[in-house]
Amino acid sequence: MKITAVETIRLRRGLNVHAGPIGWTWVRIHTDEGLTGLGETYPHPASEQAVVLERLAPKLVGQDPLAIEQRWAEMFQEVSYSGWAGAEMRAISAVDLALWDLLGQACGRPVHQLLGGPCRERVRVYNTCYDHFDFLTQPVELARSLLEMGVRAMKIWPFDPIAKETNGQWITAEQMRQGLSGLESIRNELGDEMDVAMEFHGYWSLPCAIEIAHALEPLAPMWLEEMLPQDNLAAYRELALSTRLPLCLSERLMTIWQYRELLGLRAARIVMPDLAWCGGFTQAKKIAAMAEAHYLPVAPHNCGGPVLHWASAHFAAAIPNLRILETVRRHYLDEYDGLMDRMLVPVDGWLPVPGEPGLGVRLNEDRLNQDDVERQRFPR
Repeated sequence: MKITAVETIRLRRGLNVHAGPIGWTWVRIHTDEGLTGLGETYPHPASEQAVVLERLAPKLVGQDPLAIEQRWAEMFQEVSYSGWAGAEMRAISAVDLALWDLLGQACGRPVHQLLGGPCRERVRVYNTCYDHFDFLTQPVELARSLLEMGVRAMKIWPFDPIAKETNGQWITAEQMRQGLSGLESIRNELGDEMDVAMEFHGYWSLPCAIEIAHALEPLAPMWLEEMLPQDNLAAYRELALSTRLPLCLSERLMTIWQYRELLGLRAARIVMPDLAWCGGFTQAKKIAAMAEAHYLPVAPHNCGGPVLHWASAHFAAAIPNLRILETVRRHYLDEYDGLMDRMLVPVDGWLPVPGEPGLGVRLNEDRLNQDDVERQRFPR
């Protein structure tokens, strides 16, 4: 089997997350045997598309798509001279997902079997709260609506608006009470029925992060995620030593080399790779194994598009040290609707493990023929 063409697909519209508008880059790898692999990355399609088409595709066409480790090493070598921890690695991640999808189709097996076989028949999920309920003003209503679906864990970020007011450099007693109020309300109304993770998006200074962590300890959140920027992992070590709450880090790290530093510093208690950013399945499975060697669980980041959603389900099914998988109710019920040929939604709070060959999902071809879709191909 040989690669005959590399195609990129993007929608001119995206969706909004905490950082503003984002878009998806879908990659399809075409072969001379008629099989096509599907991958994805995000959030800056123009940048990622340029890397795929201008740097990676010329190296891929004519090559064996099933020699995935070799293809990954060649792609990494192609971009490493100019630095790789940005659009370059996101582009490699999308191609890698597509290559694993191809391998699964060629073998007639779902990707999770190629990763070592399923460790579980269903995947426990939590909900990241981009939702019809506002977690700042309706935290209990949001939690109750998730419990009605059987989802017993959620993630909120009530300290973000405060960080934007103070640049993360200080926090008043009143602001602290404001940031704690949502989790306090959930605890007062629902007790321990709902696990609640606290997200901080890297907005805080170290002294403020320590102060906030201490204030949250009596409320026992599921974890503290990305309290600091990701540029200085030694600072995370200091934060970890200052609190009994577990730190969850970080979707913005890429490849085994950046996670090696995180694990070596013992700065995290929960490891959070994003398959569409960290280097695809090829890197994520190694990151999970490194975490396992440190007796640490993995909670994959899954806040991108529908292909990442399916890929994350395969990955979560296959790794022995899974803690829980991120999902976004608004995404899989609303934004993904009509984009793929099938849906993947939780049942009673658990995500089914896909059983079809490869990723088990294809783009909806009718949707690709609409005016807001841009498609490019190498060779043209």
